[in-house]
Amino acid sequence: MDYKQAGVDIEEGYKAVEKYRDLAAGTMNRAVINDIGSFAGMFSLKELIEAGKGMSAPVLVSGTDGVGTKLDIAFKMKKYDTVGIDCVAMCVNDVLCHGAKPLFFLDYLACGKLDAGIAADMVKGVAVGCRETGSVLLGGETAEMPGFYDEGKYDIAGFSVGIVDRAAIVDGKAIKDGDVLVGVASSGPHSNGFSLIRKVITDLNEDFGGMPIGRALLEPTRLYVKPILSLMEKIEVKGMAHITGGGFYENIPRMFATPHTAMIKDNSWKIPPIFARIAYGMATASGTGAVPAGLTGAAAQAEGEKILGADAELRTKLFNTFNMGIGFVLALDPKHADKAIADLDAQGFPAWKIGRVIPYDAKSATTHGGKAPGAGDVRFER
Repeated sequence: MDYKQAGVDIEEGYKAVEKYRDLAAGTMNRAVINDIGSFAGMFSLKELIEAGKGMSAPVLVSGTDGVGTKLDIAFKMKKYDTVGIDCVAMCVNDVLCHGAKPLFFLDYLACGKLDAGIAADMVKGVAVGCRETGSVLLGGETAEMPGFYDEGKYDIAGFSVGIVDRAAIVDGKAIKDGDVLVGVASSGPHSNGFSLIRKVITDLNEDFGGMPIGRALLEPTRLYVKPILSLMEKIEVKGMAHITGGGFYENIPRMFATPHTAMIKDNSWKIPPIFARIAYGMATASGTGAVPAGLTGAAAQAEGEKILGADAELRTKLFNTFNMGIGFVLALDPKHADKAIADLDAQGFPAWKIGRVIPYDAKSATTHGGKAPGAGDVRFER
């Protein structure tokens, strides 16, 4: 028996690396001093210092994440070229929350049986995400592990490294009561909540606005790096939150250095239709018979809209799981809010005033998602 008979095809791996090399080439800059295929990626310290030019104390900021079970929908829809964007976005958007500009990214791809074409499609998305955020795709790893991963299944994760001046780190210390919370539109569920979505939406070919709902669910996570960094050159941004797993309740308080309450104005933005469809699925999956079962397409979506307006408990669960149409939140001085919204809109990123910062009261604090009183909280008002 040889390695190929054991399930690892070295030749397929070589094909994949050749495809990766071409994809990564489009993200390179003069800071990179070696090529894909080396044992490690090299990013010149000289250019790193140049990246921090004008900074009194450059700080490296890193973040790591994966795509999660959204991958299962990609496998079933046989569409692999967007999940790589998700992988980059989940990392660089986190790094951005502290005001850092991404420098480079590395990915990790694992599978049971390697198909160079599928792997290249996934890395193609990574390269797109890197180019759109000014990140170098510095390297990565592809692991073929037969018997560990099912054939046809892939996992992808990665990490980003960025840079920011210590004096310019966004850490929430400047946030004060009365500041405005500006929400920036998401493109859908992004890469969170898919373990639930896969339970409540089982027919991925169901019609959703003229396309299979599976395709709608694969819409990649928005990349907020360029518009937010551009905005930060014009106004002070006091705090930022990337709305990922845990939704509003867990992520917005993470921007606070000291306890505050984020008072969110209900209905201050239009919740995208996909979340109404998810709401309908959650309601029918409960088995209570409170809503009509068996609806699909526009009928299911319409029923979901009613549920969002009538079922406060289910609405809370949704906001504790999904971004509900707001993928990124900024804390700003009220005098800057309108300018920020206009600037983001002009860059193709719709934004709204979604709330305000108010004094924190531990006695009335919410504890959704296991957040202990004292960490800050989120409340909603009509």
